[in-house]
Amino acid sequence: MRNKQKKSINENERKIFVLDTSVIIYDHTAIKNFKDNDVVIPITVLEELDNFKKGNDTKNFAAREFIRYIDKQSGSHTLQEWIPINGRAVGRFKIEMHTDSKLNAEKIFDERKPDHKILNTTLYLKEKYPNRKVILVTKDVNLRIKAKSLNIQAEDYETGKIKQVEELYTGKAEFTKVKPTVIQQLYQTGECDAKLLTKQKLIPNQYFILKNNNQSVLARYDATNDKLIRIHKHSAFGITPKNAEQTFALDALLNDDIRLVTLQGVAGTGKTLLSVAGALERRRNYQQIYLARPIVPLSNKDIGYLPGDIQQKINPYMEPLWDNLKYIKSLYSEKDKEFKQINEMVENEKLLVSALAYIRGRSLSNIYFIVDEAQNLTPHEVKTIITRAGEGTKIVFTGDIHQIDTPYLDAQSNGLSYLIEKFKGQSIYAHITLQKGERSLLANLANELL
Repeated sequence: MRNKQKKSINENERKIFVLDTSVIIYDHTAIKNFKDNDVVIPITVLEELDNFKKGNDTKNFAAREFIRYIDKQSGSHTLQEWIPINGRAVGRFKIEMHTDSKLNAEKIFDERKPDHKILNTTLYLKEKYPNRKVILVTKDVNLRIKAKSLNIQAEDYETGKIKQVEELYTGKAEFTKVKPTVIQQLYQTGECDAKLLTKQKLIPNQYFILKNNNQSVLARYDATNDKLIRIHKHSAFGITPKNAEQTFALDALLNDDIRLVTLQGVAGTGKTLLSVAGALERRRNYQQIYLARPIVPLSNKDIGYLPGDIQQKINPYMEPLWDNLKYIKSLYSEKDKEFKQINEMVENEKLLVSALAYIRGRSLSNIYFIVDEAQNLTPHEVKTIITRAGEGTKIVFTGDIHQIDTPYLDAQSNGLSYLIEKFKGQSIYAHITLQKGERSLLANLANELL
């Protein structure tokens, strides 16, 4: 009798999390991330995922993977009974068919739509399990607000979400009043003991502007040897850095020991241009250069709605990458070897520009891989890309975490922010936040006035 009572108490202590479609699209492994609590998938979510399963977009991949997982886990069970998640003794899931409750969200909001059916399922579960805490988990802010208006506890999906954007690692720091001997040693020998700068622990591959009155020098922290290395201003395929942070970025892009680079900054700071120039400069060290970006369809419509074959459909989305290549080519005449080299690389497919969705499943060995607009990726997507990296591959992610076009992502929950937060401190990783835009006079004036 006591054992039964203890089991009942334990079950009542476990929460029930109801997952919205947006959570599955964001992270198709989300069902595994609620510890020993129970997870409910409304039948409406399965119906929405069924509509998403065809196509090459990220949401299509997530829908297919989640459906396969549910099918595998269910085994001989019916999906209306509680099924152990990954065979664990605690932590279960089920598909909930009911969309009826005493309080009807469809009537209250005067519209029949999937979101309101999910709200009704959550209300039904609150009625069925009055002693348990039922929580709706969704990336959709508006759905969270509607849920709270119905006295439903609603939360964002927190896995992969960073805490404070304002405290996000910038990759650089400035020291004033540096001892003159430190600056002199960096100029004379190109390096110095890091302890001469500070007793504090430094971050691997962190960049520094070191100043003393009219003297200054740029440096990077080499954690392997515990030294500061002087950074020189280098050009790459005709592109010359115009400020300290661009110099830092290009140093990381040209350093083959740094295998993962993230560049974050607003439009006009040179993220993509520097990355493409750096890749071209290091072309001899890699079998192939790959430029890719995620496709975020306008008006949230699949690119299948666009006219033409698949290449014609994706070309408009890839145009910004081609524009950077064209700009670099414009720095040379048609007779210059650099101009010809770029053309030959494109013709021989040593340099490829493609939508990110169309390289899924490839093994990325000995490739200089640039992922543009990475703020439109989920943390799970960037993890998947990095795990595909084979021997000799270097990956560069660029983007602006404050300019996100993908639904349900924000500055805290996108893949670029996640990478910056998680990889900080790794010896093969470097990051620079670019803040100084090198725009035209007209662009700068517009930025000030509008």
